[in-house]
Amino acid sequence: MRILSIQSAVAYGHAGNSAAVFPMQRIGVDVLPVSTVNFSNHTGYGAWRGPVMDPRDVADVITGVEERGAFPTLDAVLSGYQGSEGIADVIVDAVARVKVQNPGALYACDPVMGNAKSGCFVAPAIPDLLRDRVVPVADIITPNQFELGYLTGTAPDTIESTLASADLARAMGPDTILVTSVERPDREEGTIEMMAVTGEGAWVVTTPHLPMKANGSGDVTAALFTAHFARTRDAADSLARTASSVYGLLERTHAAGAKELLLVEAQEHYAHPAMEFAARRVR
Repeated sequence: MRILSIQSAVAYGHAGNSAAVFPMQRIGVDVLPVSTVNFSNHTGYGAWRGPVMDPRDVADVITGVEERGAFPTLDAVLSGYQGSEGIADVIVDAVARVKVQNPGALYACDPVMGNAKSGCFVAPAIPDLLRDRVVPVADIITPNQFELGYLTGTAPDTIESTLASADLARAMGPDTILVTSVERPDREEGTIEMMAVTGEGAWVVTTPHLPMKANGSGDVTAALFTAHFARTRDAADSLARTASSVYGLLERTHAAGAKELLLVEAQEHYAHPAMEFAARRVR
């Protein structure tokens, strides 16, 4: 399996491709990473160094990959943090070219905008570009509950309203929606959920909610779900595997009191997920 992953890169810690690439490699994926930014660390620190990549440079790297004959061999394209508004057109163009050469390739968009606690943390133009230009050409999107609400102009906060918002997102173009960080008032205390919605049904996985800030965990989640789904086309199984792996990563990181994800130390959770969390059908 081979995935072209267009995301941010950081030298210190794990976010964007620096979070997504290794877990995919550990489950047997040949990853072709392309950087949209090259930062010293993720922006959650409030200070960082390094460049936002010029969209023309990102496009050149992707064209170089195409010139090596890689596009027909790609099973999926994955995009995440875009860095600048010009990247949207680069991604949309790349996806179109990949699909010409391999119509079976999937495009998975992680529409990184922000979260319920921090609000939006990307350039002001990017959320609208994601909604209007990028999401409509995606096969899979992996928003958190906050991002799903922005994309659909809703405020999902229950299973029913989150399902309704996911249906609105599917009507925009993507067939498969993975909603992360699902929090609803009537959930069991101390838990958090993920939901997968396709034309065949909808499933929820419930895990303990660990009291920690986990920058990069959404990038790992999007990467693993994309890889599993591209391989099996089974949303329920991909959801359960992803939830188990990510919980194992977070649990290990939290137990160690680490500020950054223990991405390498937790690698057995990707390779051999415990599968302790079942996907429950909700539709």
